[in-house]
Amino acid sequence: MALRVYNTLSRQKEPFETVKAGKVGMYLCGPTVYKPSHLGHMVGPVIFDTVKRYLAYCSFDVTFVVNITDVDDKLIIEACKQNTTVAELAERVTGDYVRNLQMLSVAGIDQMPRATQYIPDIIAMIQGLIDKGFAYPAGGDVYFDVLKDEDYGKLCNRDPEQLEAGARIEVSELKRNPGDFALWKAAKPGEPQWDSPWGPGRPGWHIECSAMTMKLLGTTLDIHGGGLDLQFPHHENELAQSESFTGKPFVRYWMHNGLMRIHSQSSKSKGNEIVVTELFKRHEPETLRFFLLATHYRRPIDYSEERLEEVRRGLDGFYRFFERYERITKASFFDLQAPKKRHSFDMGGASSEFLIEVQRLWETFISHMDDDFNTGGAIGALYELLTVLNRFADVQQLETPGAAAADVQAFQRGVLALKELSDILGVFQKPAAATLDAGQDKLVGGLMQLLIDLRAEARKSKNFAVADQIRQRLGQIGVTLEDRPGGTGWRVG
Repeated sequence: MALRVYNTLSRQKEPFETVKAGKVGMYLCGPTVYKPSHLGHMVGPVIFDTVKRYLAYCSFDVTFVVNITDVDDKLIIEACKQNTTVAELAERVTGDYVRNLQMLSVAGIDQMPRATQYIPDIIAMIQGLIDKGFAYPAGGDVYFDVLKDEDYGKLCNRDPEQLEAGARIEVSELKRNPGDFALWKAAKPGEPQWDSPWGPGRPGWHIECSAMTMKLLGTTLDIHGGGLDLQFPHHENELAQSESFTGKPFVRYWMHNGLMRIHSQSSKSKGNEIVVTELFKRHEPETLRFFLLATHYRRPIDYSEERLEEVRRGLDGFYRFFERYERITKASFFDLQAPKKRHSFDMGGASSEFLIEVQRLWETFISHMDDDFNTGGAIGALYELLTVLNRFADVQQLETPGAAAADVQAFQRGVLALKELSDILGVFQKPAAATLDAGQDKLVGGLMQLLIDLRAEARKSKNFAVADQIRQRLGQIGVTLEDRPGGTGWRVG
């Protein structure tokens, strides 16, 4: 199955064909950096980082750009509240945003331009729109005339009057039409400002993205991403001003991700915004990344602490399996070097019901990703693959001394498939974070081995009441004993 992508503009899935063969220019609207990152800020970067990983797996050369809006009304107001400068606030909040992305293994962003770095390009584009008759200066401001754009509203599939009625649009007596939007705003006393042909001022929100994308990725982008809440007015206005300026299509595929829906008492009373750094105190970053990818990107993401706990328990199954793999092979799952490029499934010269089932699930995963980057379906295939691998290890008794070499080899081939697919999702890149330092770890390990030995002695002398009590008391403090062919192991959780 060839890759197909849902395009908001056409409202259907389309075969993925890029402007330049083998290359992808992808842009995602980043945050206005006036307050610490909340979980909603992480949705788009995690999703489109995964999109880039899959496109790279399919041998595309991807340039991924995420912008930073570092001058805006919200920034000016918040900087005033904090008695600091807009530049200082933007720098501090941008740092918080970048650190959170790193924690969530968002590694694919190639450039993170800031609006203030592109003022000359923004001014040149505004002047071009004025020269072409699509924009007009008014009292130090410059506005885009939506009635001059014949297909304005095509991204939202509405006419300008419907759009105006359904959205909050800045009111100004300087506008020719109520739906016109600002390209340049005259500066007020004390505000950040730059010189322009229309007087000192700063850019409007929408023009920033158009100028930066075309500077960095060309006049036509392959993918433009963002939250569904940005479809109007931001993306509609981006599209209108860009195509009016160039006379060319602005974007091949508009991709809009669903929004976060909060079902938790931990959210703020206003805005339902959960600060990411606070969330990291309760949950591992990998749990959050897995959670964000477990739903198809176009659907809403239902957040709750209960749902995150459910995801964590699911991940524990993978972590236990990685320990099992190490017991069987004496090698680390995380050191496996899986294929980085798309290929036909390789059984490694062997064929068995087990490897046929692994191949089926591998192909199911790829099929889901080919179908509009359906990470939710792909994760379902990953869980099924985990079950198949564990069942094979059980039936073939791979943890017992003398397990058949051919079975271990087939098992390793199946695990390599798991590593290959998890790399596409950006998960299981390193062992789960340790919670103990080396000294504590040694002490706890020694005490646990003592309890395991005492339990073994109790069972050997048929004192099953004491053996059961050791297991039960450990279970009450969150420690699970696992009786295996090679001995008893333990884990927390």
